[in-house]
Amino acid sequence: MIKLGVNIDHIATIRQARKEDFPSVTEAAALCEKAGADSITVHLREDRRHIQDKDVYGLRESLRTKLNLEMAASEEIVKIALDVKPDYVCLVPEKRQEVTTEGGVDVAGQKAKLSDIVDRLKKSGIIVSMFIDADIEQVNASSEINADCIEIHTGKYAEYFKKFGADPNEFQSEIKRISDASAHAVSKGLILNAGHGLDYKNLEGICKIASMNEFNIGFAIVAESVFTGLEKAVTDMKKLIKKYTGDM
Repeated sequence: MIKLGVNIDHIATIRQARKEDFPSVTEAAALCEKAGADSITVHLREDRRHIQDKDVYGLRESLRTKLNLEMAASEEIVKIALDVKPDYVCLVPEKRQEVTTEGGVDVAGQKAKLSDIVDRLKKSGIIVSMFIDADIEQVNASSEINADCIEIHTGKYAEYFKKFGADPNEFQSEIKRISDASAHAVSKGLILNAGHGLDYKNLEGICKIASMNEFNIGFAIVAESVFTGLEKAVTDMKKLIKKYTGDM
């Protein structure tokens, strides 16, 4: 079955809105684990808009599953990763003005820099993933710098899903791009993950991609938890993955 990594950044977003010490990201992570999450993802952004350094260190100590740290290719954050030693690191692009990550990292355009970072992280025992658009060139570049995994950016897929009735060809073309890039990644020996914009309505199409290892889903689960509670929101997402992959 495809695994579920739960991104809990927006638990911290709520906390930081009032600069309180609650809701606790470690308590949220524990509930997600109880509900069946296979890993916990947090993005330690350079502007610290939600997740803080102490959250990452706290999660490293408290998690029973795996810690996935999303991060920019920033020397400051690389040093924190080398100190914390999360199970996984996912290198992502980052802009101060963006609301959320807008696309994949340009691995092909900065291979020398990223290759050095990947090498340092891997020597510390960390599994390294590149968050990329569904693009064959970026898959090849990720393989060339010795990344262990890729995470396909599914933001465009999610956007096109919402307006499927307006332009079904655009939607189908994006699915094909994801399928082709995914198959190529697997042929290169890369672990295949996906994330961004995935929710309870659009998950089915991505579940059909062959050899998918893990989804990283955050906003949809945290938003749903406002109405259902966090544990049920995670459980319901796990049930959908099982349903769409034929495991129930």
